[in-house]
Amino acid sequence: MSEVKKLSKRHELAEETTWDLSAIFESDAVFEKELEEITELAKEVKALQGTVGESSQALLTAIEAILTVNQKLERAYVYSHLKNDQDTANSTYQTLHDKAVAVLTQVNEASSWFNPEVLAIPEETLKAYMTENDGLNAYRHMLEDLTSQRDHVLSAREEELLAGAAEIFSGASRTFSILNNADIEFPTVKDEEGNDVKLSHGLYGKLIESSNREVREQAYKALYKTYDGLKNTFATTLGTHVKAHNYQAKVRNFPSARAAALANNNIPESVYDTLLDVVNKNLPLLHRYVALRKKLLNVDELYMYDMYTPLTGEAPIKYNIEEAKEKTLDSLQPLGDDYQRILNEAFDNRWIDWYENEGKRSGAYSSGAYDTNPYILMNWQDSLNQLYTLVHELGHSVHSYYTRNNQPYAYGDYSIFLAEIASTTNENILTDYLLKTQTDPKVRIYVLNHYLDGFKGTVFRQTQFAEFENYIHQQAQAGVPLTQDFLTDYYGNLNARYYGPAVERDEQIALEWSRIPHFYYNHYVYQYSTGFSAATALAKKIIDGEEGALDKYITYLKSGSSDYPIEVMKKAGVDMTQAAYIEDAMKVFEERLNELEALIEAEL
Repeated sequence: MSEVKKLSKRHELAEETTWDLSAIFESDAVFEKELEEITELAKEVKALQGTVGESSQALLTAIEAILTVNQKLERAYVYSHLKNDQDTANSTYQTLHDKAVAVLTQVNEASSWFNPEVLAIPEETLKAYMTENDGLNAYRHMLEDLTSQRDHVLSAREEELLAGAAEIFSGASRTFSILNNADIEFPTVKDEEGNDVKLSHGLYGKLIESSNREVREQAYKALYKTYDGLKNTFATTLGTHVKAHNYQAKVRNFPSARAAALANNNIPESVYDTLLDVVNKNLPLLHRYVALRKKLLNVDELYMYDMYTPLTGEAPIKYNIEEAKEKTLDSLQPLGDDYQRILNEAFDNRWIDWYENEGKRSGAYSSGAYDTNPYILMNWQDSLNQLYTLVHELGHSVHSYYTRNNQPYAYGDYSIFLAEIASTTNENILTDYLLKTQTDPKVRIYVLNHYLDGFKGTVFRQTQFAEFENYIHQQAQAGVPLTQDFLTDYYGNLNARYYGPAVERDEQIALEWSRIPHFYYNHYVYQYSTGFSAATALAKKIIDGEEGALDKYITYLKSGSSDYPIEVMKKAGVDMTQAAYIEDAMKVFEERLNELEALIEAEL
C-alpha cells in the first residue's frame, strides 16, 4: 500500500518561500503591546465626543485623532489576520486575531459618534470651517463623501450600538472560514500518478484540471460529498450572514442590502443590473464554448468536472516559481520601468507566501496596510493557471504600493470596485504576451483555451455568483427561509441556465454555493466581472501604445480613494456607467473563440 502524501507543516517550509511579517512587528509581544497602545488611543478618541461642532480646529483634531488610531489598528489587524491565515489551525494566532478583532470593535465603538456629529453641523457652517481652516482641505473629499450619506447615518447612540455588534454580525462569516479552512475533513483520493493523497482546497484546484477524467471525477465527487454532509450547517451560516446584511441595510434606511453595499463606493445600482443584462444576453457565447469543449473532449456527456481541464489535454507549458517570476517580469514590461522595479521588490523582499501547508487559508489574495508591504498569499502548484494568479495578485499589490506611496493615509486605500481592474489588466497583458511569443499551435491553443476559461470564470461565473447573491438577499428580505433545499434547488437551475444544454446536471454542482467564500463579502463578486471587462479596455489601450494610456493608467493606480471610483475610471478612459465596456469585452471573447476554433480545425 502506497504512503499517503501529506501537506507540509508550517515550520517545515523554507523561510525564503514565506512572507516576512517581521517587517510589520518584530514579535508577537510587540504586536500585543501595540494593541494596548491602540486601546488607550481609542479612549482619547472617545473623549473627543461632543466637540467636533465647536470649531473648525475641533473638527480637524477629531479627524486626525481617528485617522491616527485607525492607521495603527489597520497595521495590527493585518498582522494578526496574516498570521492566522498562514495556519488557521494554530490556536495561538486564532487568539491573537480574536484580540485584534476585539480591539477593532472597541475602536469602532469609540469613534462611532464622529459621523453623526459631523452630519449635525449645518452645511453652511461646515463650508465655513473648510474655508477658514487650511488643515481641513486635505480631508475635503472625505467630508463630502460622508455628508453625501446623511440619510443613512444614525444617531451617535445608534451608531455606537451597531459598532458594538460588529463581532456578532461577522460571526457567521468567521464560522464559515474556520469550518471551511480548518475543521473540514476531506478524504483521501488518487492523484494523477495513482498515489493516495489527502484532498485539500489547493490540491482540488490542481486535480480538477487533470487530463485524466477519472482523477477529476473522483476529486469532484469526493469534495462535494464532504460538503453534502455539512450542507445544513453551511446553509445556516450563509442564511444568517445574509440576514445580517439585510438588517444593517434596513436600520440605515437603505431599500436593500445591495443598495447599501454599492453606496459605500458611490456605485449606481444600474451598474450591477447592466452587468446581469449584458452577460445574460451573451450566454449563447458561453454555450457555444461549452459545446466546443464537449466536442473536443469527445465525451457523450459533459459534466461540470470537465469544465477546467485544458481542451488539448496535458498543458504544453507550466511554470515553477522561478520561471513564473521571469515570465511575470517579461510579460508586464508594457507597464513601464517603475512597475518593474516594484515587481522586483515583491520578489526580493518576501512579500509572497508561496506554498500550501497544513491549515493554511485556501486560495490566493493580496493584503496589507498603509504602513506594511502589500503581501500576497499563494498556494502554489506548478501550472499556467498559477502564473495567471500570481500576476493577478501582483496587480493588487502594485496598485496598493502606488496608492500608499502617493496618497495620505486618509485616501491611502481604494475601493473594491477599482481593485479588480488593476489585477485583471495584468491578466489581459499576460495573455497578449503569451499569444505574441508562443508560435507552437498547441501552445497557442492552450493559451486561448486558458484565456477563454479565465473569461468564463471571471465574467460569466462571477456574474452567476452575483445573480445568486442578489437573489438570496431579495428572498431573505421577503421572508423566504434560506434552507439548504432552497439554496441548492435555485443554484442548480441557475448553473444550468448559465452553462447551457451541453452540460449534464448533477447533484454535486447544485451544492457549489456552500463552498464559495465570496458569498460572505456582501455584494463583492460582481466587481470581478465589471473589473475584468474594464481591464480589457485598459489593457488594449496600453498594449496598442495609445498616446497617454500608460500615464493615465498609472495615475489611476496612484489615485486611491481621493475621488469616487466611477470618476477615477472615467479619468482613466473607461465609463463604467455604460454597457459598452462589457459589450467590448464580449467581442474579445468571441474573437478569441473564433481563433481557437480555427486553430483546432487546422490541427485536426
